[in-house]
Amino acid sequence: MTEAQPQFNDELASGIAAFESKNFGLAMQILSPLADGGNAEAMYRVAIIHQNGLGRMQNKRLALRMMQGAAEQGHAFAMHGLGFMHYQGECTEQDYVEAMKWFNKAAELGLPGAMMTLGMMAESGQGMDPDPELAQQWYQKATDASE
Repeated sequence: MTEAQPQFNDELASGIAAFESKNFGLAMQILSPLADGGNAEAMYRVAIIHQNGLGRMQNKRLALRMMQGAAEQGHAFAMHGLGFMHYQGECTEQDYVEAMKWFNKAAELGLPGAMMTLGMMAESGQGMDPDPELAQQWYQKATDASE
């Protein structure tokens, strides 16, 4: 392990702690350089701050770019978050098919919330024809994953 690695982990931990304690200014100060360097966890948290205007003006374009970057690196919660951006048309155009793509990726990584959302989409026919059987399969997977 390099000397920089422990410091990087400490910085990330400090940024997450600031985020969790709702000190979004400090979180941005710590996490932004890490996000700019491509750290998926930092990108995810910076995306949430920009998406919701936490302690600053909303920046939907940057929120989408950061969330997508983290999702493309395999960050499960970012995949889920990106799915919701597309599902709700927040920070981007509403696109149920794109939303399903990202919810599926998050579901593959075991996120029950993504599975539940896929069930709701199948049940209501968002992005597909209504499919009650598929909906029940997703609901069961979500239940099993939550146990």
